[in-house]
Amino acid sequence: MSLKSRLAEDRVLVAPGVYDALTASIATDAGFEALYLSGAALAYTRLGRPDIGLVSMSEVAETVTLVRDRVATPLVVDADNGYGNALNVERTVRLFERAGASAIQLEDQSYPKRCGHLQDKTLIGTADMVGKIRAALDARASAETLIVARTDAVAVEGFERAIERARAYAEAGADVLFVEAPRSADQLAAVTKALGGSRPLVANMVEGGDTPLSSAADLGALGFRLVIFPGGIVRALARTAKDYYGSLAKAGTNAPFADRMFDFGELNALIGTPEMLARGRAYEGSAR
Repeated sequence: MSLKSRLAEDRVLVAPGVYDALTASIATDAGFEALYLSGAALAYTRLGRPDIGLVSMSEVAETVTLVRDRVATPLVVDADNGYGNALNVERTVRLFERAGASAIQLEDQSYPKRCGHLQDKTLIGTADMVGKIRAALDARASAETLIVARTDAVAVEGFERAIERARAYAEAGADVLFVEAPRSADQLAAVTKALGGSRPLVANMVEGGDTPLSSAADLGALGFRLVIFPGGIVRALARTAKDYYGSLAKAGTNAPFADRMFDFGELNALIGTPEMLARGRAYEGSAR
């Protein structure tokens, strides 16, 4: 089923954050129907830096290609602000779509962009963002590739202005709407009340962020169609990595940590080593 068809159903869809082929394959094996390739998660893991616009278009495209080579799960790709003006957005959409993106998310921040839950963000004008959305729609090869329009206006211009921007983005043709960082449960409910009949809506759950954490079921009951957990996997792995390296530095062995990690065979089973070796043997000595 395509992501477009799935979002047309009257039930919530959870897309966990991933940042590479390994996390994408583990999330797929867990049963998720869609994945969210997070720009923040790429900044955290590839660069060891914050989400402040340092990740490039080519780095994201390369990651999309690697993820798509590993799994067929629908993939929502965070394209930040399109890496420039409307012409840059055109190139971004073409590149990401060819790489295998099922949906491409664009935000209305200016440079330097920041994580949606950091402070001191700045925005481009509504008309400029409308132009970017139109450019994205013109550039995509298939209407099955969704354009997600995100506004960061809640923190910059206020809640009502964010709703106005989202309506303008829907009128421009965006397939999915994303009002970033509502500040309360009341604002979450107000988003769906104001916009729920126009397009599928995204809710973003960030541990320690500006939006109160809610379950996917509760957000679905409010009227959100897609719930993303972009950086949760990195926060979980970073905590584990810190504990692991601390244990190894103290003990000089992995023995104290053994019950919290895969052994060699378990990891190879997870990534499909036996199956790949068997498939390779099937080609050995084959006649042309």
